[in-house]
Amino acid sequence: MEKFFEGILREIGEDPDREGLRKTPARCAKALRELTRGYEQDAEEIVKGALFTEDYSEMIIMKDIDFYSLCEHHMLPFFGKVHMAYLPSGKIVGISKMARLVDVFARRLQVQERMTTQIASLFMDTLDAEGVAVVVEAEHLCMRMRGVEKQNSYVVTSAMFGVFRDHQETREEFMNLIGHRRA
Repeated sequence: MEKFFEGILREIGEDPDREGLRKTPARCAKALRELTRGYEQDAEEIVKGALFTEDYSEMIIMKDIDFYSLCEHHMLPFFGKVHMAYLPSGKIVGISKMARLVDVFARRLQVQERMTTQIASLFMDTLDAEGVAVVVEAEHLCMRMRGVEKQNSYVVTSAMFGVFRDHQETREEFMNLIGHRRA
């Protein structure tokens, strides 16, 4: 991977042998591996590793889960917050696993829409919950740094399954509890 980054430096007109750039290919390769470590992780195993039997039937919400990802179209960062909820049906999950699940999917080349659905689908399937809701609010540097250069734009996506899709009042309760607002 370092050789590819060295080639990119040459293509843009830089000298990869100059002092400030000598270690840049290695640093870029290390950073890209870190930013895409989600490919090496099994999201289902992370969730299954922390399931507990519990007689709890009210909404469980984790909000403001920070994430960083790379847009698959330009490989530029997008980042923001994930809010997720579920209505358990006999099983709850350790709360740190909710945040870890977000990281698994965020640390891949992504589009926000797919990431939102992947998080919700896996959580719903693994927990066999009554319902799952995920809202993602993100800022995209591909929109700010290039192209249309819209500095104050952000994108909101959602995925709702089970009772969150079928019952308007459950969906509204979730949206009210997360205080839907800008990321």
